[in-house]
Amino acid sequence: MRRKLIAGNWKMNGSQSVNAALLSDIRSGAGQATCDIAVCVPAPYFAQCQSLLGGSSIAWGGQDLSIHEAGAFTGEVAASMLADFGCAFVIVGHSERRTYHGESNDLVAKKTVSALRSGLTPIVCVGELLEQRESGKTDEVVGAQLDAVLAAISAEELAKIVVAYEPVWAIGTGKTATPQMAQNVHAMLRGKLQAKNPKAAGEVKILYGGSMKPDNAGELLAMADIDGGLIGGASLKAADFLAIIRAA
Repeated sequence: MRRKLIAGNWKMNGSQSVNAALLSDIRSGAGQATCDIAVCVPAPYFAQCQSLLGGSSIAWGGQDLSIHEAGAFTGEVAASMLADFGCAFVIVGHSERRTYHGESNDLVAKKTVSALRSGLTPIVCVGELLEQRESGKTDEVVGAQLDAVLAAISAEELAKIVVAYEPVWAIGTGKTATPQMAQNVHAMLRGKLQAKNPKAAGEVKILYGGSMKPDNAGELLAMADIDGGLIGGASLKAADFLAIIRAA
């Protein structure tokens, strides 16, 4: 079975004191975990992660990046800056970026390219709204989001990305797609990856990002095409995050 990736997305949460306790608990509790683990944190905390997680098996990353390499783009954070602090991953196209910042499929594709150019592994997020699911447009919407990224990268680069399916209606609402609902979308995404690069498609991790918690992680992770989780709220509680890691 493919090695699974459990990535924590802290969103806009944290402080130096809270982070120190949380990262310490995760580092000590993860022990000899047999899955890959990462935490994606707000940019001000890159240095803290580098200090506290350096030398461990836990990777860290950012939650967004600029499409620009350098220049007069006040407030933007370049991919090279993330790499400078040892970041291995970066989330691109999270539903909150798409919704609150108007990020288009084309912009998400450009951010994916920017991440790859600096040696970062982009976690490419895709997902549908509740009304889109209810109107039967899940595959159309989610497929188009992934298609934009696949069109912007080479077949060889496919092996260097991670995909995360996050049904928007299940983020922070307490609602969760059933394991079979999630698996159906993951299988569709896998098919698109196979069309791009049949050899690499089976190795690309497709994470589930819709309110995965300790009590549902086992069932979700047992699905054939669910290769891990992009964990939101549960990653802010060491006990919950570690329980999901154990399930993986």
